[in-house]
Amino acid sequence: MHIQEWLATVPALSVYLLVGLVIGVESLGIPLPGEIVLVSASILAATQDHIDPFVLGACASAGAIIGDSIGYLIGRKGGQPLLTWAGRKFPKHFGPDHVALAESKFDKWGMWAVFFGRFIALLRIFAGPLAGVLKMPYWKFLIANVLGGIIWAGGTTALIYTVGIVAEPWLKRFSMWGLFAAVLFGIGSFLLMKHRAKKAAAAREAAKAAESPVVATARD
Repeated sequence: MHIQEWLATVPALSVYLLVGLVIGVESLGIPLPGEIVLVSASILAATQDHIDPFVLGACASAGAIIGDSIGYLIGRKGGQPLLTWAGRKFPKHFGPDHVALAESKFDKWGMWAVFFGRFIALLRIFAGPLAGVLKMPYWKFLIANVLGGIIWAGGTTALIYTVGIVAEPWLKRFSMWGLFAAVLFGIGSFLLMKHRAKKAAAAREAAKAAESPVVATARD
């Protein structure tokens, strides 16, 4: 069976639920490829008439908002020990370098770190829990969460869907290449944030090294 014929048999409800669930769990603070799933589903909507892009965007937005809100509550209750535990369980995502980078963004941007964090692969899993740990007022978090969730999910769906419609003849012949491009996009975003996390860690270590002689002199 040709892949397009197989994709046509995938129930639309399953796609909506999968997108909402994956994005929701990722926003909760568990590392999952939410962006890759959303991009792939948007490409699918562009090539399959039975998948409504408006419903898809709404499900993605709902998953982002609800997941972030639950993550905020968990972070608020769990506090700093929660980040320590997550660092042991998911060192590649919640390691000291990544946490330090996320905290620096929150210190600099405040509630807008939640909004802009929605558009950055690595920060997306931090936004909700870290906002809770840092005791950000919920009303500020909610505003940034709702705006970020709708604009990111709806915007991504609209953009990829529009591009997919234009490129539909190509995608029908090479749909797997379209999905492969989506995977590369997600991996590229992750590697970029990983590089930034390393730079932030190096800067933090340099700052500590510079402060150490000053502290030692003051003690003497």
